[in-house]
Amino acid sequence: MPSKDEIFEKVQENDVEFIRLWFTDINGLLKSFAITQDELENALTRGMGFDGSSITGFQDVEESDMIAMPDTDTFVVLPWRPKENAVARMMCDIRKPGGKPYEGDPRYILRRALSKMEKMGFNHFYVGPELEYFYFKSSEKPEPLDSGGYFDQTPLDVATNLRRETVLSLKKLGIKVEYSHHEAASSQHEIDMRYDDALKMADNMVTYRITVKEIAAKYGVYATFMPKPLLNDYGSGMHVHQSLFKGENNAFFSSNDQYHLSDYAKSYTAGILRHSPEIISILAPWVNSYKRLVPGYEAPVYIAWSNRNRSALIRVPTYQPGRETSTRVEVRCPDPSGNPYLQLAVMLMAGLKGIEEGYELSEPMELNLYGLTDEQRKEKSIKALPISLEEAIKYMESSDLVRETLGSHSFERFISLKKMECDEYRVQVTEHEIKKYYPIL
Repeated sequence: MPSKDEIFEKVQENDVEFIRLWFTDINGLLKSFAITQDELENALTRGMGFDGSSITGFQDVEESDMIAMPDTDTFVVLPWRPKENAVARMMCDIRKPGGKPYEGDPRYILRRALSKMEKMGFNHFYVGPELEYFYFKSSEKPEPLDSGGYFDQTPLDVATNLRRETVLSLKKLGIKVEYSHHEAASSQHEIDMRYDDALKMADNMVTYRITVKEIAAKYGVYATFMPKPLLNDYGSGMHVHQSLFKGENNAFFSSNDQYHLSDYAKSYTAGILRHSPEIISILAPWVNSYKRLVPGYEAPVYIAWSNRNRSALIRVPTYQPGRETSTRVEVRCPDPSGNPYLQLAVMLMAGLKGIEEGYELSEPMELNLYGLTDEQRKEKSIKALPISLEEAIKYMESSDLVRETLGSHSFERFISLKKMECDEYRVQVTEHEIKKYYPIL
């Protein structure tokens, strides 16, 4: 971790005048305030105070004093701001007055899950998320910029330049990018970051989302990570590749298994499958998320795993000889709109629970699960994810696993917020209802 003196050197070298301190609320929405370089010494020594009662999911008004403590590992200059009197950012850990970690800090929740992982003998939780998103003409309504499809090479237009500049900006921010491409829906895109340790990747996911939006705004368009903005087109998912390591060795690899999966990998996968109904409200956290999780648009609905079949909730990419470190599982139900810290934490804890309890992995389902009848799925004991946020919250409410992961403080607040969201949605009179019912009733 860089020392204070090293941070001061970077500030001088890059003509940094403002430092933005970043953290997320319980929903994963980025919160930020700026300090000048004159306040940097105080921030690095004691942290900066703020009103926690004004942050969604944080403290009540009578206990609202909170401290944002910058993490010097995350200092980076923002490439979309001017080079003169430049702006840098640091991610923050949230603390109580007195210095103890705040139990409702999403970053701390992930740290706590990683601590449990380490106590179980693993020292790396590597994740590689694939965040999909849309470019639209404005924030007023979702008008696509193009009608391209998966891997299409669209003519040189604003979207091509947007992706190019976004990738270059991510690299300047220290985020390694593997590739970028047009996705399946109109005006839908994806930029894939190279896998990394979970805490760093969660920080990168937050940074990725704001970078995509900032570059889009520079070009006069709007970028959104809303899961399902278009009625008759694909939604935006976030497939998350993940593996556990012991030292330099991939704990998920086995040379003696037909799928090249170790017992750890099988129990980990079984853990996520078994607990998926309980954790889906974190992985797909909005009413709109469940408009994506429907059959027919390649989004996983059925709780099963496969070696190649992309209709399953978890896919195990085919083993390539000589690439033992690449053995991993790909969880396909999350979407990119949630809180990355909480999303990674609940998947890790579900997988660790499978390892702790020695869950047995079911047989893979290599057939198209969307094509089965209800009776066929029942015969094969294939269950479905909750079909709404309201149903998902009911599963979460009775989950000891999610309560342990989030802590009682955030567990109760998350449920309360999501019930309010469901209530708000339930009373809406939609355009669909007006078109369907008004003329005939």
